[in-house]
Amino acid sequence: MWKRFSGLLGLLLVLMLWAPRVQAQTWLVSTDAFVKIGVSDKFGQLGAYTAKFVVTNQTSGKIFSLVKEVEKGQNGVDVTFPSPATEADFFKTDAGIAANSAPGNYVWQCEVGGKRVAGGHFTLPVVGNDVTVVERAKK
Repeated sequence: MWKRFSGLLGLLLVLMLWAPRVQAQTWLVSTDAFVKIGVSDKFGQLGAYTAKFVVTNQTSGKIFSLVKEVEKGQNGVDVTFPSPATEADFFKTDAGIAANSAPGNYVWQCEVGGKRVAGGHFTLPVVGNDVTVVERAKK
């Protein structure tokens, strides 16, 4: 057993000696596509109200919703789709599954008091990241 262990230890030592000594800078990169949707009671006639935003992915048919309480004097509210699931309020399906930024075409509407007050459409693009490795200058 010692023979096998010492052979493994020797191999590990050789690999460590041949490992490159230069370290490259490492970057963490992220790109997210999102859309800001908003509605406003232009003249503040409603006072406080509840706005329900419904977004439908036209490719998959999945429906995501988010309910926001608008206080008197606030008049309007803006929401971001998809909203991070780490927030207290986020777009989700009826089963509680959070929306993601899947590329494609979407339609949205906002309901107040059970009636549609606004709506529209948008497209989320395909996004990607390019990583550049920056090496330290050799001395």
